[in-house]
Amino acid sequence: MGKDFGRPPLAEENKARVEQRLREIADGNGVRETLTVEWRTQPLHVEVIDMPVESLYYNPGTHRIRAQRSHDPKRDRALDEDPWTPDSQDYLHHLLQKLPADPTKEDPDFGELTESLRTDRQKEPGLITRDGVLVNGNTRRAALKELGVANIRVGVLPESCTWDDINAVELSLQLRPDQRREYSYVNRLLAMEEQHLLGREIADVAREFRIRPSTCEQDLWVLSCLRDLIERSSDDEVRLRLLDFEQHQEKLREVYRRYSKESSVNRDSAEILKETRLAAIVLGFSKTDVRLIEPDFRDRYLDNRLPDAMKTETHAPAAGVAIPGLNRTMKSATPKVAQAKALTDTILKAKAVVSVQDGLLTERGKTATETFSTAKDAFENALEPAGKDARVRKRKQAAQDRITDACQDIEQCITDLTLAKASGSLDEEAFDEAVLTLRGTLTKLAVATQRSIKAPGDGVAWLRESVRQEGV
Repeated sequence: MGKDFGRPPLAEENKARVEQRLREIADGNGVRETLTVEWRTQPLHVEVIDMPVESLYYNPGTHRIRAQRSHDPKRDRALDEDPWTPDSQDYLHHLLQKLPADPTKEDPDFGELTESLRTDRQKEPGLITRDGVLVNGNTRRAALKELGVANIRVGVLPESCTWDDINAVELSLQLRPDQRREYSYVNRLLAMEEQHLLGREIADVAREFRIRPSTCEQDLWVLSCLRDLIERSSDDEVRLRLLDFEQHQEKLREVYRRYSKESSVNRDSAEILKETRLAAIVLGFSKTDVRLIEPDFRDRYLDNRLPDAMKTETHAPAAGVAIPGLNRTMKSATPKVAQAKALTDTILKAKAVVSVQDGLLTERGKTATETFSTAKDAFENALEPAGKDARVRKRKQAAQDRITDACQDIEQCITDLTLAKASGSLDEEAFDEAVLTLRGTLTKLAVATQRSIKAPGDGVAWLRESVRQEGV
């Protein structure tokens, strides 16, 4: 169940105004407009009325800025304690205007929405409870408030509406295919997790969010991984926040895919890969750089570039870690996995301090900045040879990959040839010319193998013999 935030101070006043305006519509006074919402799994047509912008309340449980609330921990705590105070509502108003990845900056999308409302007025109605809490249209209300517009058009939910209904309706409206402004990446993850924690199966959550079940599992894994990173970054109440990972969607998804693939081969290698890639993400490296990190990246490239202070000694692995109360043990992490985790923890803690200090010249901030910069330099220096080796490997694989692609094209050609013959559409002269070109190309390939391959296998030997029989 979702959190019950209670009723706002102007609940009774709003309820009376809503009921009065609904009666006026029922009596035929004014143009009638309805809004269709999904209400307890069934479509429901609700009446649309005008309400004063200033009398409505932002929804403190809205998924749109769930992660961004942690931007200011003090105001976030106050929001949890009493979401209806002017300061709490002002904090929500502030976050709705800001960039999801960095709440210190204006969101260009909010600027576009404001300009659209200025020139074209409100096209789509919002949605409220009878107490005046916005279920949908929080951002529109923020924009109208900035413009100084007096009223906002809103649909009105039934009187029996609960906070669980508010969450469900908001989610269903947000996930409509024609919704223009989607949740930010992390807020979408949080909304998916919330639905899963309510007891819904992965397949049902995936269907709700219009994604494959495998993608849903991937996203929930990523969110669990982010929570773990945040916990590990904690140091004297300083820690990273979910919003710090807003811009890393594709990199995190690639970590999951590569980790899953490696886990089927070697679990320890997969853990080292995951830890090292996550460390690179926290350090701010690009997607193409992070892709260069494979399980052997630390041994081959990184270790000899790390300062001694960032290395941990390798000890013999413990027999196991006891699980309290179960009289059982679980296998402890291998030394190399422990080293990878220790390095990631160091980077996480430094990043948390740097993010909070934000350039302040405190002793702690200086130390964290130095640690972070040193780690980034080490990774950068290690990624350079890793990138060169990756390019070499790619060049080595290019020749055989092109042969494989050509074979697939010829297989498709066989099918096309049969179909063309059956329909009488085959241009035999053009086909003959293409085959002659193929023969010439194979001849050139055979000559190239004589220069490049000193000990030919069966395939290359066949190619050379075929050309030789042609008299070339």
